[in-house]
Amino acid sequence: MPSTTMAMFPLGTVLVPGGGLPLHIFEERYRQLVRDVLAIDGPAEFGVVLIMRGTEVGGGDERADVACVARILDAEVTPDGRYGLLTGGHRRVRVTRWLPDDPYPRAEVEDWPDEIDGDDGEAGDAIVAAAQRLRDRIETLRIRSGVDATVPDSLSDDALARAGAVMATYRLVVWTPMGSADAHRALNAPGPADRIDVLDAIVDDLSAVAEFHERFREG
Repeated sequence: MPSTTMAMFPLGTVLVPGGGLPLHIFEERYRQLVRDVLAIDGPAEFGVVLIMRGTEVGGGDERADVACVARILDAEVTPDGRYGLLTGGHRRVRVTRWLPDDPYPRAEVEDWPDEIDGDDGEAGDAIVAAAQRLRDRIETLRIRSGVDATVPDSLSDDALARAGAVMATYRLVVWTPMGSADAHRALNAPGPADRIDVLDAIVDDLSAVAEFHERFREG
């Protein structure tokens, strides 16, 4: 699969396909990034990659090698040149080589589509059914964790079936109340069936923590 050069935005937050990410751009190097991608003839896109160690400001960070392409859906600029962006996760990519941060982080990347084993129809239907069951577990976890557990329309049985196996599992990643490290594990799953397994394990761990806190509060 051919590599392409892409502007990259290292963050402490994980973006996945189908997810949304608002951004406030204030560092000059990332203002330049936004100006450059907005000037491109075509979709304004850049990669969002998790910072494994280090900070978002100033550089010198250690970055993951799997990222999500963010597409700018809306952009506003302030009089002093800062940007407010609304971005959406579009597709997953692997970083094949980091380039010099000049004037902002860039990398050579290649698309990494999700893998579905066997017949797409039967395999996909089974994964969607598993996603529907997992959604119910996540709802219970959100209730126990004190997080809004109102199931969005995008996670109804019909909506998950229409979304298909890949996007259904990414929607669950967005809705699971977990940290960036766990979200990155889910992003790294080779395919939607693997992602279900990863999310099941994450929900097991988070449910155990929620149960511990419940017992602690009860004395």
